[in-house]
Amino acid sequence: MLKLHHHPMSAASRFVRLVLGEYGERAELLPERTWEKRPEFLALNPAATLPVMIEDNGPPIVGATVVGEYLDETRGVFQRDRRLLPEKPIERAEARRLTEWFLSKLDGEVTRYLVRERVLKLEMKPQEGGGAPDAAAIRAARANLKHHLRYLGWLAESRDWLAGPKLSYADLAAAAALSILDYLGEVAWDQEPAAKDWYMRVKSRPSFRPLLTERVRGLPPVHHYGELDF
Repeated sequence: MLKLHHHPMSAASRFVRLVLGEYGERAELLPERTWEKRPEFLALNPAATLPVMIEDNGPPIVGATVVGEYLDETRGVFQRDRRLLPEKPIERAEARRLTEWFLSKLDGEVTRYLVRERVLKLEMKPQEGGGAPDAAAIRAARANLKHHLRYLGWLAESRDWLAGPKLSYADLAAAAALSILDYLGEVAWDQEPAAKDWYMRVKSRPSFRPLLTERVRGLPPVHHYGELDF
């Protein structure tokens, strides 16, 4: 049985959940409030970052890209046409590049700030970093998001899927981050119609359904969040 330490508003965690869903794998989801620094969680990952996956009570597998590679090696290689990393090395490199872009660059410049200021600070105690949102951080993240959306729109318009002709980790990484921003109503979809069309295709996949039903207590999503055609 797989166990996944995650947070519902963590793009890295959502990415792993989407990969598991695409491969037909079920996991026990263990929500983790990393700022609390539970000793039991720190014993698994001293860096106190998410996600952390455990299979059959084995050693912890830490980090979205590490978990993704593990799942590719243990599940993806048996999936043939449904494998989420391409067979050709140069195509795999592009999928990995974009996966890193959306899980690191987009998250580091946009998603992480908006989630912290608009969501996590409401859950944190003052001594843990909770309090009023930082308006300057929110403005900077929103400005950065415009550039990322343009790039996403260009990719969606230029290719069948973000990294090439087939669905890959790149699409799931981007969708994981964008789904959180969409939940918060931060995405101006009408400004990038190609990106919107791409997102609706990913959003319509069965692996996405569990994400669309989740809600953050005290913070409902925008009205179209659960709609497949919006």
